Amino acid sequence: MVFSSMIFVFFFFALNIAAHNLCKSIKAKNAVMLISSLVFYSWAGLGFTAVLLTDVLIAWAAGLGIASSKGKRRAVFCGVGVALLLSVLCFFKYTGFFLDNISRIFGTETPEFVSSILLPIGISFYTFQLISYVADVYTRRVPAQRKFSVLLLYACLFHQCVAGPIVRYEDIEHDIMHRRVTLDGLSRGVGRFTVGLAKKVVIANSCAVIADTYFTGDAEVLSAMPAAGLWLSGFAFMLQIYFDFSAYSDMAIGMGLMCGFHYRENFDYPYISSSVTDFWRRWHISLSSFFRDYVYIPLGGSRCGRARQFRNLLVVWALTGFWHGASWNYVLWGMWYFVFLAVEKFAFGQERLSRIPSFLRRAFVLVVVYFGWIIFKFEDPHAMAAVLRGLFCGNGNAAFAYSVELCLRSNFVLLLVAVIGSTPVLPALKKRLCPLDSDGGENAGSLSRCALMLGSAVEVMYPAVLLIICAAFMTGDTYNPFLYFNF
Repeated sequence: MVFSSMIFVFFFFALNIAAHNLCKSIKAKNAVMLISSLVFYSWAGLGFTAVLLTDVLIAWAAGLGIASSKGKRRAVFCGVGVALLLSVLCFFKYTGFFLDNISRIFGTETPEFVSSILLPIGISFYTFQLISYVADVYTRRVPAQRKFSVLLLYACLFHQCVAGPIVRYEDIEHDIMHRRVTLDGLSRGVGRFTVGLAKKVVIANSCAVIADTYFTGDAEVLSAMPAAGLWLSGFAFMLQIYFDFSAYSDMAIGMGLMCGFHYRENFDYPYISSSVTDFWRRWHISLSSFFRDYVYIPLGGSRCGRARQFRNLLVVWALTGFWHGASWNYVLWGMWYFVFLAVEKFAFGQERLSRIPSFLRRAFVLVVVYFGWIIFKFEDPHAMAAVLRGLFCGNGNAAFAYSVELCLRSNFVLLLVAVIGSTPVLPALKKRLCPLDSDGGENAGSLSRCALMLGSAVEVMYPAVLLIICAAFMTGDTYNPFLYFNF
């Protein structure tokens, strides 16, 4: 079950929100959310739920052990808890990768049991959430949760357990036990959810079709694709992955608001970044902040010599790449960003970077990100190489084909909307037209009465209009899964 399906939007979530908001006590509300979340997660298989329960049990026991211990015993409980959580993640996500590489080195066959290991949905996300909980109990940022059911609810909240954002326990501890559902929260939540749904089913899914037009087939097929087609598919994939993942975060944040939960933002228009460092302050913020707070800073961060800073950065980006998937292309993707981040940090510095004209810096970031997504896209190194060569006609492929022109013509409006939607232009326009949303109408004096009435009408009507449009797209859409379900 995915957020962008008819059964989820019009049955599962509608039933959940009704049952949740009809409950009077927080205990009953939490029971509804826990049951709903377990049903949602179990939809993919009860075996996956058993893995989730095991991880929560590990984190719960580690937290209680830390809370009841002193001195070095606290560190032991923390270390064992984190090690066990990582062991579960590594077994399901990386066993096949390691055994396959070992088999290639020694010329042996990969053990047959590897093919039977299935990756539990969302394990990378909820594992990191539970690791942050154990670490925060150890550093006394949060108290240990003594109720297993409460920690389970934190880990498996269906809004975000499958594909993020990575929510820290300290951010929603109060909401779990003391949340209130308000009319303003419901209104903002509905708006945020419908915007996310539209980003997914209207824009991301449509961009996926364009991306798959020329990014398809094995290395031999890709080598014959026209260069212009490869450039177009790369551009479409760049838009697809942004709208796909940010849509999921939007929907999670929106559903949370409708139930009284407040999740942090996960994207901040990364494609307008002025540096690669700035890009990673804006892209997948919850993951970047996790590695910063639980890996980079504990290793010494930027408070040590340049050699150790370089090492710390290398470790973080090797892990960031490997977190995304058990394939060498993800490690290469992490190293790709490490190189540019290291150059910015050690060769240029913020002062020198600021002297470069803004439009040049932003254009450079887009080029880096564009080629980064091609590395990210292809797990097969031969296919990746074929695309990278083909972009510059290095395969002897044609530079252009009439089919590319047709594809561009038929999708020009979609791509234009996607480009505009990846910038803050629309929110700025909405803020201008919808004063009730931005400041309660206090700036109404600077607007004409007509503009104020139009803005208020838009504010009330756009969620319903978007929902109708999305329903039409969902009815006939054959592509629907979120890309980050794979990670």
